[in-house]
Amino acid sequence: MRSVRAGKLDAVALRVLTLRLLPPRMRRRVLVVLAVCLVLAAGFQFWLRDSPLVAVEDVKVTGLSTKDAPRVRAALASAAHTMTTLHVDQSELEHAIAAYPVVRALEVQADFPHGLEIHVVEHRPAALVGGLPVAGDGTILRGIPVEGSLPRIDAQGKLDGDRLSDPAALRAARVAGRAPAPLRGRLERIDVRADEGIVVELREGPELIFGDANHVRAKWIAAVRILADPEATGASYIDVRLPGRPAAGGLPAETVAPVAPAGSAALGAPTETAPAAPSVDPATEQLAPPAPATAAPPATETAPAPPTPTDPTGAGGVSPPPG
Repeated sequence: MRSVRAGKLDAVALRVLTLRLLPPRMRRRVLVVLAVCLVLAAGFQFWLRDSPLVAVEDVKVTGLSTKDAPRVRAALASAAHTMTTLHVDQSELEHAIAAYPVVRALEVQADFPHGLEIHVVEHRPAALVGGLPVAGDGTILRGIPVEGSLPRIDAQGKLDGDRLSDPAALRAARVAGRAPAPLRGRLERIDVRADEGIVVELREGPELIFGDANHVRAKWIAAVRILADPEATGASYIDVRLPGRPAAGGLPAETVAPVAPAGSAALGAPTETAPAAPSVDPATEQLAPPAPATAAPPATETAPAPPTPTDPTGAGGVSPPPG
């Protein structure tokens, strides 16, 4: 009976049952041995975690392109050599290069037993503010190389510190930072105007009216769709303030009217047909009155039958057909 019950128990319950079957003195010895083994295993793990047996010796740093790359690499290597491959403190690595705003993030991978790979993710320049490259989050990237052309943004005051302090310039930088890759080379200038908000000027293209810096991704998608539409060729502006209903037109950007609300004639509402223009009488060179509209005859109406010829003699009979 006991063996049948033991066969239905899982492995953990079977061990507990076996331990209970031991004599009390033997049971205490087994428990002491298990406790000592757990303490030794935990101690060895914590000791090995910071042991010289797994100390970081080889540090590989990739992803740097700034002129401060040697200093950033040295700072990361110096901090990494105080760690082990079982105990990598990424916050300590980030603190070591906090003085270099060009670094946006670190990707760390330990290579047991002595290697550590660090990939540096740099900020990408999105615009030029006061001649200095600026990232999309407003970080001023002093010393980072600039490849290609970048849009210009005006900012109030001096560029002190590591980030833009002008709120308007910060919003414009956010728009520049989310620009699609195919359009980055065409961005010429980004202004913040009182009446239209953020306006992006394209080289050989229309102005893009963003309004504010909300839903930037959706607005760029709407702008790309309009730019790719052949019917929008020659437009002087594209209004994406409402990204779900963008508008393109040929008027100057200063006279742009808001996008028509839902339900208007522009969105398919029924409209009245304008009356036809009056014609000119060629004889008198005067305006002729418009011709009255005539109603089409009903489809079931038939033409009247021709009259039946009568007898010329007055007899009342029908005359025979001639000849």
